[in-house]
Amino acid sequence: MVNWVVSLAGPRRISLEPCPPDPLGPGQVRVRTCYSGISAGTELTLYRGSNPRLSKDWDDVTRMFVPRQTTVPYPLVGFGYEEVGEVVEVAPEVTDRQPGQLVWGIWGHRAEAVVPADLVHPLPAGLDPLAAVFARPGAIALTAVLAGDLHLGDWVGVFGQGVIGLLATRLATLSGARVVAVDRVAGRLAHARRFGARLVVDAATESAADVLRRATGGSGADVCLELSGAYPALHEAIRATTHAGRVVAAGFYQGQADGLGLGEEFHHNRIQLVAAQVSGPTPAPGMAGRWTGARVAHTFMDLVAEGSVDPLPLVSHVVDASAVADALALLDRGDAAALQVVLRFC
Repeated sequence: MVNWVVSLAGPRRISLEPCPPDPLGPGQVRVRTCYSGISAGTELTLYRGSNPRLSKDWDDVTRMFVPRQTTVPYPLVGFGYEEVGEVVEVAPEVTDRQPGQLVWGIWGHRAEAVVPADLVHPLPAGLDPLAAVFARPGAIALTAVLAGDLHLGDWVGVFGQGVIGLLATRLATLSGARVVAVDRVAGRLAHARRFGARLVVDAATESAADVLRRATGGSGADVCLELSGAYPALHEAIRATTHAGRVVAAGFYQGQADGLGLGEEFHHNRIQLVAAQVSGPTPAPGMAGRWTGARVAHTFMDLVAEGSVDPLPLVSHVVDASAVADALALLDRGDAAALQVVLRFC
């Protein structure tokens, strides 16, 4: 039987390629992929060749990037982290997963995967399988919200209303915050209103900092969450935040920080700038010992299962996996209609 896997041969050179199936080992399950969502952040940095892991090596011990000692190991195969599938085979000693069970997890863009049984998670009863592609994006959004340490009644700016930004808007609203959503795409701002944003700002025509200061009587946002990964947006989030307030930088920023002026409001208003990243020992400041990446993901999926968050309206395209090149190109050119693009394998 032939397996299929998404392969990146170099920047913007992507295809679906055949590969042999992996053998099933102890404690493992074989999963046949139904859906695999494409990340418009991390995966685009790989696709474009801007991801720092392509130009430098990551040292797991020191947790630092160091000069790369080898060439990029193209082709990169099986990247991706938004998968849903059906268990088709289990190792003899695995008793808590069964063939026919629908599960979500991270096993990359491939038609079939062999993974440890404890890394695939049963879908909640009655949940549309397509909703489970949002487990990881939702975990990223929830990590940003937790890092913001939001409180009931806080004014919160959410910069960037892509998939993760929209989920953060919904989660911040559920936290009791008064959310101001910022983006340049009208359709995304409409989603933000439906997700509970108190105000929306078209960043192409008005200053989010001005809007937030007017809304708060001049003081500014208590917290801003920056999820676009654009340095000018991070700068505007800093400008929009109250004295000694907090900005959560949760986007995946590429290259050097053009457009970010740290000698301006950041310095004079003593802004707390914190990073949030769902992987690693501690996803965000203040979460150590309480929150892990696994807990964040399961919490988000619980919110989806109970109906507090409905991510399905964010699915803009479901395409056959063989059309992966077209799907990445669509996201790469910034098509305003594209939000969550999903590859269909079965």
